[in-house]
Amino acid sequence: MNIQDIDTIASAPAARPLNDGQPARSTVRRVLTCLLPLVLALAPAIAFAHDGLEHVRGTISKVSDQSVTVTTTTGKTVEVLIDTQTTYSRADKPIQKSDLKAGDRVMIHAAEKGSTLTAHTVEVALSRAKKP
Repeated sequence: MNIQDIDTIASAPAARPLNDGQPARSTVRRVLTCLLPLVLALAPAIAFAHDGLEHVRGTISKVSDQSVTVTTTTGKTVEVLIDTQTTYSRADKPIQKSDLKAGDRVMIHAAEKGSTLTAHTVEVALSRAKKP
């Protein structure tokens, strides 16, 4: 064996075992290395998918000039302020604040400022048909 043979052997790629048909560790590591930056890049987009608005879902228990009080699906009572910028809809059609009433099921998208929530949109669910 001479020096050229040693250089040839040293530069040859090493055989990788398949670990019982599984991809080699370096392949898995390479895939994870490629996916990690993608996941980190998308995380903020997912977190702010709703423009940073809080969601309050439940049944209206009280409507006043300044707020709507909702009993959430978890039983918690939440007061959400309303202002002149708040929009209201039922079945994707605009309605007025005066159309809101206790017992309406709603989804409210609200901005959180300190410890208060101010409604951006109030979406009223269609009434369920009453059973005879």
